[in-house]
Amino acid sequence: MRLDTWHKVGGSKARRESPRAFRVGAGLFHVLPLVLLLSAGCAPPDRPPIDSEALPAAALEYLAPSSLTSFHLAPGVHYRSVRSRHEPWAVHLLEVDPGRCELTFEVVQPGEDQPRRSVSEMVRRADPGVIAAVNGSFFTEENEPLGMVASRGEVQGRQERPVFAWRPGALPWIGGVRWEGDTLHVGEWALVDGEPDGETELLAGFPALLHGGRWVGDLQQEARPAFATTRDPRTAVGWDPEAGRLWLIVVDGRREGRTEGMTLPELAELFRALGATEALNLDGGGSSAMVVRGQVVSRPSDPWRERPVVNALVLRSELERCEASPQPPGH
Repeated sequence: MRLDTWHKVGGSKARRESPRAFRVGAGLFHVLPLVLLLSAGCAPPDRPPIDSEALPAAALEYLAPSSLTSFHLAPGVHYRSVRSRHEPWAVHLLEVDPGRCELTFEVVQPGEDQPRRSVSEMVRRADPGVIAAVNGSFFTEENEPLGMVASRGEVQGRQERPVFAWRPGALPWIGGVRWEGDTLHVGEWALVDGEPDGETELLAGFPALLHGGRWVGDLQQEARPAFATTRDPRTAVGWDPEAGRLWLIVVDGRREGRTEGMTLPELAELFRALGATEALNLDGGGSSAMVVRGQVVSRPSDPWRERPVVNALVLRSELERCEASPQPPGH
């Protein structure tokens, strides 16, 4: 498959892309091996791998792509990279059908020997089957996640920050949590402190961006204007219950005039354009990173490397789950 070809995306001619090295972490990787790794097959020469119309029309209008690449990673999983024609945006989007029984989410952590690791390091240490991952929750200087985190039967924290939640055989949930004594209520689910179910995965973020398709308050613009209204790298998750699609997004940033990032209102509007009605902001800035099939596909803003973080949200394929797990409603 040729990479040094012209193609039209979104009504405009994209610039010529040629294989070149990107510096990530301490080393270099090349675009060509990544493309070969991500794509199950190659499109005819001089054509993009997947038509840009694969994105919702409202999202195409909002992003106004000057270039768009799209790869089918696994059944029910697509990765897209979009550079905007009108705004200094470079956006990485992972579209997931969480109704597929083999697709699972997990919050992974660095391990007891080290309080922080990069997302790609945590992916390499994780079990086989990882398709993609993004950085997770905000954290303190003492390496404590801000808000609830639950994974594989271990629950951390009691802060009532909004969460992304998932468990086998159910559709994902984004929203607030509530403690009543020793019981944590997550939507219609309940977890007893000290007696976790071993299946529910929770990852806290801040702030909630959308609920019922509407902004949650003013998205912290008044209380935290520097955080909310400055264009920065962002990581976030959104849920479209009507289409049954989950979106993981990483926005590159802090490169003036090229890829500056998004404000929280801009990010919320992107999720609305994608069709999401529920969305949650995760840790951003230098922490923002997306890893696909073991390769860092985003461009972290810290010089030449990913920032070590305290957890990551991992998407993996586990076919053996299909024999035991019922399909979520509507699938």
